[in-house]
Amino acid sequence: MKAFETGNYTNLFAEYGIPQEEIDKKLKRIFETFFYGSEEERIFHPVGEDMGYLEDTGNNDARTEGMSYGMMYCVQMNMKEEFDRIWKWAKTYMYMEDGFNEGYYAWSCQTNGTRNANGPAPDGEEFFAMSLLFASHRWGDGEGIFNYSHEAKEILSTMVHKGSSERVGAPMFNNDNHYILFVPGSDFTDASYHLPHFYELFALWAYEEDRPFFKEAARASREYLAKACHPVTGLNPEYGEFDGSPMSRSLRWTNFHHDYFYSDSYRTVANIALDYEWFGIDVGQVDAVRRQQEFILEKEKEDAIGIYKVDGEFVEKGVLHPVGLMATTAQGALATTGELQKTWVMKFWNMELRDGVRRYYDNCLFLFAFLALSGNYRIW
Repeated sequence: MKAFETGNYTNLFAEYGIPQEEIDKKLKRIFETFFYGSEEERIFHPVGEDMGYLEDTGNNDARTEGMSYGMMYCVQMNMKEEFDRIWKWAKTYMYMEDGFNEGYYAWSCQTNGTRNANGPAPDGEEFFAMSLLFASHRWGDGEGIFNYSHEAKEILSTMVHKGSSERVGAPMFNNDNHYILFVPGSDFTDASYHLPHFYELFALWAYEEDRPFFKEAARASREYLAKACHPVTGLNPEYGEFDGSPMSRSLRWTNFHHDYFYSDSYRTVANIALDYEWFGIDVGQVDAVRRQQEFILEKEKEDAIGIYKVDGEFVEKGVLHPVGLMATTAQGALATTGELQKTWVMKFWNMELRDGVRRYYDNCLFLFAFLALSGNYRIW
C-alpha cells in the first residue's frame, strides 16, 4: 500500500540515519535561502503588498514553470501568504483573457509583468491546477481568484476542451491518446510533462465530466513513460514522438537536438518516483529509475557527466544544470532499493543549493527532491 491509501510518506533521510532535527533544520534553511536569501541567492521576489514572482535568473523572466512550482512549494510548506502572492501575480500578468489561447497562461513574462509570449507551456497549467487543489484542501476556498478549487477546475477544463465546438484554440492533451502535449495542438510530447500522479487526483477532483479523461490519462502516461525511457540506460529525450521514440524533427524556434537527454529530461525519473511513492502502480516505467541511477553513477566515476543520446552515446561533456540532474536522479530513490538507494540518498543529502545566475532551474528541482526524500511532498 502506498501513500495515497495510507497517508504515510517515506522519509529516506531518516531511514538512513539522519536525525530528524537535522532534516528539519536543513529543510528550513534551503527554503529560507530560496525565498528570502540575498539577491545572489533567492528566487522569489515580493511585489507590493500582495504579489510576488519567481525569477528564472538565467533568463531574467518569470515563467509559468517556476511560478507554479513556487505555489507547490508553498502549499507543501504551509506558506499561504507567499502562495497567494505568486498566484495573484500569475493571474494578473500571465492569464490570457481573450484570443486563441484564452484561458491559458503566458509561459514567459518580464519581471515587470509584460508578456514575452502569448503562448502557454502545459507543465505550468498542470502544476497550477494541482497546487490550487491542494491549497483548497489545506486552507479552504476564498473569494474571487482565491476560490482555489474553482480556479483549478477551470484550468483543467480548458486544458481538455479547448478547440471543441464551444471553445476556440487547441487543447493541451491529445484527445485520442490522452497524452499531454509539448504545446497545445502539437503532434509530439515531452516525457517530463507526464504526471500520472497528478492525473489520478484530477480524476477525483476535476469537474465530474472531466474525471474519466484524467483517469485514462494516468494510465496512458505510465505506459508512455515505459516506452520513452531507454531499456538499457533509462534515459529519455526532452521531446518525444507518440510512439515513445525521441523526436528529432527540426523545430522552427531552435536548432538544438531535443532528442537528447538534456534539461527537461531530468525531471522524468523524479516524476516516475513520486508517482510510485503516491500510488505504487508500475507498468514497466519504474525500472527506468534504477537504470538511470546506475548510468549516472558510472558516468560520474568516469568524470563524464554530460549530454547523451538516450542510448548512452556521449555527445558533449558538461551540462547546463548539474545540480538539477543529480537532484532529480536522487529523487528517484523513492523507487529504488538497497545500496543503490542509499548511495543516492546520501549523495543528495551532502549536496547544497546552486549559486550563480543559473541557479533557478537547479534549485527548483533541488527543493522538490528535498521535499520528496524527506517525506514532505504530500497529497493534500
